Amino acid sequence: MTGSILLVDDDPGVLSTLSHYFQLHDLEVLRAMTGREAAELYESERPDVALVDLRLPDLSGLDLLQLLHRSGATVIILTGHGDIPTAVQAVKSGAENFLTKPVDLGHLDAVVERALEKARLKRVQSHLRESPNGSTLEALGSSPQMREVAAQIERAAQSERTTVLLLGESGTGKGWVAERIHHISPRRQAAFVEVNCSTLTGTFLESELFGHEKGAFTDAKTLKRGLFEVADRGTIFLDEITDMEPGLQPKLLNVLESRAFRRIGGTREIAVDVRVIAASNTDIQRAVAEQVFREDLFYRLNVMPIELPPLRKRSQEDVAELALRILSGLSREFPRGPQRLSESALELLVRYSWPGNVRELRNVLERGRILAGDAETLEPAHLPAELRGGTLSSQPRNDDLPSLEELERRHISRVLSYFHGNRTRAAQRLGISRATLHNKINRYGLKTVGLEAG
Repeated sequence: MTGSILLVDDDPGVLSTLSHYFQLHDLEVLRAMTGREAAELYESERPDVALVDLRLPDLSGLDLLQLLHRSGATVIILTGHGDIPTAVQAVKSGAENFLTKPVDLGHLDAVVERALEKARLKRVQSHLRESPNGSTLEALGSSPQMREVAAQIERAAQSERTTVLLLGESGTGKGWVAERIHHISPRRQAAFVEVNCSTLTGTFLESELFGHEKGAFTDAKTLKRGLFEVADRGTIFLDEITDMEPGLQPKLLNVLESRAFRRIGGTREIAVDVRVIAASNTDIQRAVAEQVFREDLFYRLNVMPIELPPLRKRSQEDVAELALRILSGLSREFPRGPQRLSESALELLVRYSWPGNVRELRNVLERGRILAGDAETLEPAHLPAELRGGTLSSQPRNDDLPSLEELERRHISRVLSYFHGNRTRAAQRLGISRATLHNKINRYGLKTVGLEAG
């Protein structure tokens, strides 16, 4: 866990125990023994989450809850005097959760981590409302990982002749990045030309890239300028570069080295000033090892490689920022439909693994806005069933075909056993949050195997 928490309790022993526990989990801890002290601390320090006892010497916990909630705080009530009516009142007043003492530390840990996630998402939404446009590079995300990618893009853009190789899974935004590099570069006034090397083969792709002279082949009725000529003084983006046929690869290598080429059927060298950006969604080094892609061409393209991580490897804040910016863009493009995401819908979006990456996220949001009609806010009901957890794996027909659920239960059990029940290390290895792991332990009944809280 990362972030800050405000602990409010008039019992010094409770404050000391909880402070020690959360500090061990790398949280910054603030402490208060009265409601007024807590309110002042919140206003000055703005912690991510407040954990508030219901009975305080000056204010009631519910009064403090309402005060903090109006200020935008994410509040969890923890009390030794819990009852159902009070719990209902607390939740209606804005409490994130209502826990009673003594509390299981594993459960408290999961509740606090979930509250921290919601607090982070609130900050993202607030930031984007204050600066809805931002720079093109801000659209990548605010995490250190994506800021480094943004810095690489900016450096590549300013080095206007440098060849760039974009790497990443399908749908991670390589085409968008190629356009951004062009549009923030000194070449922005000239053409940006995109070619997908997987959709054309052989002579057709060669003709598209380099053009042909009249009569060069049967269907060459007139002279045709190639896209390298069209992109002169601008940028040409060669997508799916590893799908280029081996016979055409040495011709591309020659253009990269000499900045000149001949049309098909031509004898005259045509000089061009073009920046080349190439992209691959496959392992290009494996393609070189398997001798389907020329090694010398790879090295000529790999002058400035930029790798775009898939959404499942980006932070939740990055995914949230991306979703909100896509929604904002869709709202400008198609005004009818929700302009906002509900907190619960945003939570579902950041927790999903997105096998189709940015492309899938955009499609889900566009479809959601259509389904929502004239609603002001896009809600979970407008999202696909797989995001809402509606798709369940089928039951196995026999022991050799276990369900995905059973495979997950077995795998989590093995990982927990390997780390001797340490949930923090197990969650890191599994690539999920401690809160998610805690929920799965409860769901699959793994507590019965005597695991430590970790």
